[in-house]
Amino acid sequence: MDAHSLVPEEHYIREQPYYEAVGDEVAIFEAAYKNRLPVLLKGPTGCGKTRFMEYMAWRLKRPLITVSCHDDLTASDLVGRFLVKGGETVWVDGPLTRAVRVGGICYLDEIVEARKDTMVVIHPLADDRRALPMEKLGQLLEASSDFCLAISYNPGYQSVLKDLKQSTRQRFVAMEFDYPSPELERKIIANEAKVDPALAEKLVKFAQLTRNLKGSGLEEGASTRLLVHAGKLIASGVEPVSACRAAVAQALTDDADMLAAVEELSSSIF
Repeated sequence: MDAHSLVPEEHYIREQPYYEAVGDEVAIFEAAYKNRLPVLLKGPTGCGKTRFMEYMAWRLKRPLITVSCHDDLTASDLVGRFLVKGGETVWVDGPLTRAVRVGGICYLDEIVEARKDTMVVIHPLADDRRALPMEKLGQLLEASSDFCLAISYNPGYQSVLKDLKQSTRQRFVAMEFDYPSPELERKIIANEAKVDPALAEKLVKFAQLTRNLKGSGLEEGASTRLLVHAGKLIASGVEPVSACRAAVAQALTDDADMLAAVEELSSSIF
């Protein structure tokens, strides 16, 4: 198999992902894609950014290659590297290079967690050049006209050391995501967790109480994703307070006092 090869069929979203638009984010993304502009998604964990990307990849009929960024992610991890296979040294593309070649959507989730050298790589892709420098091959790879670069980060976790530089963020069309309205969040939970609207409403109330604790002991309140997890546990027969403890409280904090406080909130509702 050619070391550069990629099977795009493996990265298409075949079935329409469930996604409830909260504003004009779909139209903005489509316009950005049409104009070959990179996109930056900002918002708290679990508010729907990744689901939105899956929905847009399905809608635009482009393969989606997602990379969850972390402290050890290097430029080589994204671009590619030489590997020894069968006694021969061959070049193997990284996920970013694959997306550039086949005209896919490359989604770099939580980009601020990646090492600084990754920014150097994505800058030429995020401006008018739309080219990927492949230093180890001595090549400059021009992006396919269908290629799209999208990145995300959570401003709530940003710090002096982990913030996006202006030289990076000013290359992107930026969209801010947040938790949906209570009415919409009830609809999402009922649909995703397969629970009745009354239970979904209680979960939303519980989430709002935990979100009020942000900055007062919790870094974040319950995300929509965690509420769906809790709803699924309840739908499977787990007692609501136990489900909220396992799916929400334990995910939010390890602090014993805060765990007790969050559990008290769920007990007051269920």
